[in-house]
Amino acid sequence: MNTLHLLYRNRHRIGWIGSLGLVLWMSLYPASAQRRRTKAIGVDTSLAKSASTTTVRMEAETQFTEGMRYLMTDEPAKAIPQFAKVLQKDPNNAAAQYATANALLKSGKTAEAIPHASKAYSLDSQNKFYSLLLAELYVKQKRYTEAEELYEKLLKKGPENAEYGVELAAIYLFNEKPDKALETYNTVERELGLNEEITRQKQRIYLKQNKIDKAIEEAEKLVASEPSDPDYLLEGAELLIANDRTDQAITWIDKALKLNADLPQAHVLLADIYRKKGDMDRVTKELNQVLANPNLEAGLKARILSSYVGMTGESPAAQKDALSMAQNLAKTSPNDPKTQVMLADLLVQQGKKAEARDTYAKAARLDGSIYEVWGALLQLDGELNQIDSLLVHSEQALEVFPTQGLFWYSNGTANLFKRKYQQAVDALEESKKLLAANSNAELKRGIDAQLGDAYNGLGDYAKSDEAYEAVLKADPINDHVLNNYSYFLSLRKANLPRALQLGQKLVERHPANATYLDTYAWVLYVSKDYAKARQYLEKALADSANVSGTILEHYGDVLYQLGQPDKALEQWKKAKSKGGASSDLDKKIATGKL
Repeated sequence: MNTLHLLYRNRHRIGWIGSLGLVLWMSLYPASAQRRRTKAIGVDTSLAKSASTTTVRMEAETQFTEGMRYLMTDEPAKAIPQFAKVLQKDPNNAAAQYATANALLKSGKTAEAIPHASKAYSLDSQNKFYSLLLAELYVKQKRYTEAEELYEKLLKKGPENAEYGVELAAIYLFNEKPDKALETYNTVERELGLNEEITRQKQRIYLKQNKIDKAIEEAEKLVASEPSDPDYLLEGAELLIANDRTDQAITWIDKALKLNADLPQAHVLLADIYRKKGDMDRVTKELNQVLANPNLEAGLKARILSSYVGMTGESPAAQKDALSMAQNLAKTSPNDPKTQVMLADLLVQQGKKAEARDTYAKAARLDGSIYEVWGALLQLDGELNQIDSLLVHSEQALEVFPTQGLFWYSNGTANLFKRKYQQAVDALEESKKLLAANSNAELKRGIDAQLGDAYNGLGDYAKSDEAYEAVLKADPINDHVLNNYSYFLSLRKANLPRALQLGQKLVERHPANATYLDTYAWVLYVSKDYAKARQYLEKALADSANVSGTILEHYGDVLYQLGQPDKALEQWKKAKSKGGASSDLDKKIATGKL
């Protein structure tokens, strides 16, 4: 609720406590400390009693002053015992009760503070600061009715307290009494005059009550109070637009533009109105007026255009127009990074990934300090399979953001694709460390899966297997790991039962995937189960669109092992023409042998 900041303007906080500390103290011994004995009781006895009274008073004053000093240095826990010493001797001292309540409030002990604040108020109900503190404590405990009573009494004391009506109205709102809040706001306005914040609060109440006309009346009051200020006209226009009174809103906007023709917000509001009316030509005209304004810097124009794009929804025509305007703005302001980012965002929304990637790259060159730009750029590099760009851009991003785990992950991925295994391991391990607290389990599995590949590339098979097993523990059907782990085990001829288990699970999940069928077939081949390997390779060959040179070569190897060298040679030659087979293929074709 926007009235919260109007509550309790620290009238009872430490600043005024410090200045009034001695004044408060004067109430400790209002008469007895200064009373003169009139009876003649002997000089020695009189002097002794006077000295005793003075000593007690000075001791209490010292304790109170020490407590105030702790309050002023924001050490309420140390202040409380000092005030307690005073209250132990004089529990009816209002100042000490009030100071104790303050200290407890600052310590977060609202419930404990209330009895002390209540005692101070009961001892001196005319002290408005005591009333305010007690009211604040009641509000904190949602004892709104009791807080209302305190403020109502305060307001009845005279018009000089009218400003406290703002706090009372806020409490009425807390207590779901909007009509009483309105009545109180009106009283404050009668005493103190028109107040912008009060007017806006009244508008909010009327809108919540669906009293649109009343809310508009409040907007009209603001306009009348400053007839030369176009801002109030535009605020009122926004209110009218939000409540489907667009024709009246246009009138208000036109009045604002007569006061100041260079109001970008006015043209944006008109663009929104005409968009809803379906008049896209007028929309373009209004926005072009903003974009052509030489007095507006490019970044502001970009933000205005971005805000308009947020209004357009899924309208293809509006999006097309917005993109055209963004492209023109980017051409006229080629060195403004915000403009480039806005254009890139629009290109992404419309599926133009390659253009968006290039535009983000330009924005990053203009201003490399924007994390989101690097993130979008690296994501698009990956989606477009631009590995060289991913490597370069991730290195550039890490120069600016060396502690961002996602950027290290992108760098590790790029190095892995480039077969730079040590660099990949270094980057992925750094990413894993930085993202340890990240809750994205899928991301962590992705890092471990790539670490498995990278460590395998380095020949560190123990760490490779460990990384793969970590993924499978969390995700037993991770296709990437099932495929790579089983295949690499077969190449090493290590733990073949595990390789067979993983490969079988893979083809059960994907019985028509040529790549996965080939992986399982090769594990069977290494396990010398040639007949079964042939069976799965022929299933892979049925997917003619995805048959690779590797699959054809493997099929030839299996046929050779099954005693069909002529058919094997035929498959090897097909693999040669297909491309992508092993470096041993030429030797197989030349000799007709494995």
